[in-house]
Amino acid sequence: MNAHGIEFAAKNIPALDTGFLPLAKFNESYLKTADKPLNIAVERNDGLISVYKTRVHGTKEMFDADCFYVERLVKLLLWVRGGYRVFVCGDSAVAGFVKAAYAKGGAREFDRDFMTRVYEKDFEVLSLPVENTPAAHEQSKPIGRHLDGCRIGFDAGGSDLKVSAVVDGEAVFSEEIIWHPKLNGDPDYHYGEIVSALKKAAEKMPRVDAIGVSSAGIFINNRAMMVSLFRKVPPALYKSRIRNIYLQAAREIGDVPVEVANDGDVTALAGAMDLDENRVLGIAMGTSEAGGYVDEHGNLTGWLNELAFVPVDASAGAPADEWSGDIGCGVQYFSQDAVIRLAPPAGIALDDNLTPAEKLKEVQRRMEAGDAAAAKIFETIGVYLGHAVALYASVYDINLVLLMGRVVSGRGGHSILDTANTVLATEYPAVFQTLRLVLPDEKSRRIGQSVAAASLPRI
Repeated sequence: MNAHGIEFAAKNIPALDTGFLPLAKFNESYLKTADKPLNIAVERNDGLISVYKTRVHGTKEMFDADCFYVERLVKLLLWVRGGYRVFVCGDSAVAGFVKAAYAKGGAREFDRDFMTRVYEKDFEVLSLPVENTPAAHEQSKPIGRHLDGCRIGFDAGGSDLKVSAVVDGEAVFSEEIIWHPKLNGDPDYHYGEIVSALKKAAEKMPRVDAIGVSSAGIFINNRAMMVSLFRKVPPALYKSRIRNIYLQAAREIGDVPVEVANDGDVTALAGAMDLDENRVLGIAMGTSEAGGYVDEHGNLTGWLNELAFVPVDASAGAPADEWSGDIGCGVQYFSQDAVIRLAPPAGIALDDNLTPAEKLKEVQRRMEAGDAAAAKIFETIGVYLGHAVALYASVYDINLVLLMGRVVSGRGGHSILDTANTVLATEYPAVFQTLRLVLPDEKSRRIGQSVAAASLPRI
């Protein structure tokens, strides 16, 4: 394998995507010959700063490889940690390349504009000497694990809503409700579906003491800063009707404590609670790829953990994300879109009249029936995942990786898990020895997030 002048090899190549070039393998080989210190600092809300220390070559001959490595790394850090200000410290030429990529009209203009809207500050890239790298300033906080009283847990995904009535930690009612948020730009549709689901759970309890919401998207102080579920809503209506949609919907039920968290964080929290573990990375494979993280203290970090936008493939021919336009990012590898994308090379023709969720179910039906073509799809995703987990481990301190979401339901999920473990053991043995991948039982995979969401608010 070769990318940007870096030669590297992988023992495990996905059967249905032989052009896949694992970014983790590229990075591993690149760093063997890089010896010039370079630090990347990313600043987000409240003056919080993440610092990542690495190396580049710093030579004319390796400039292309340096730029590719650092640009992909900056993107990874932005979507894992979040931020509106990037400091590239130690190489002004590489910093200039990154600055141009994140300028108006640059290749990463989507990322620039996204972070500007999330943090409500102008995005910028600054170049500094390595000795002037800003000091790291991280902060995490305890949230969730509250099981007392009568609670509603609500989980909003791209294909369905899951709602649970939870009394003193026990789910007395849970239901999945099909909806189509990404196809609808009317805020009344979204608001009505959310309120209706909350009322269904409320009717199953004598009272409601608190409401916890798990949702795809980015939330700061319970406000929906950027949520792809509502991407069809016009910007003006988004600001007035969507920013506080979950808080307003909860008021229809009562004046009770409400907490809203990213669904990936709730995935990680669910695993941490269920398995009594910390340092948990949650990966939810559904309509998109959601991520979440519980640190060594059992706290949430306030990082974005938007793994859907994290690059995992170094191939110039990697598939593009329809929203950001960038190539090789997680959404095309760890979601129902990945299953659908891999169906044609597997020899499976899916009816165009089916919804994406229905197409996934058809492939899963074939998998349960022992179809060899369907098996290749899940094995391919497992190879992707093994390489990606090694990449994630370079920026997360991980003890446990919890896999959840529709894509890992049934036999397909076990195939993904087994294949990913094989990849880690054979390609990244040092990483394999430090963490384990876990599939919770089927019931937890389907409704666990809404139950964990119920624990978010403190009464």
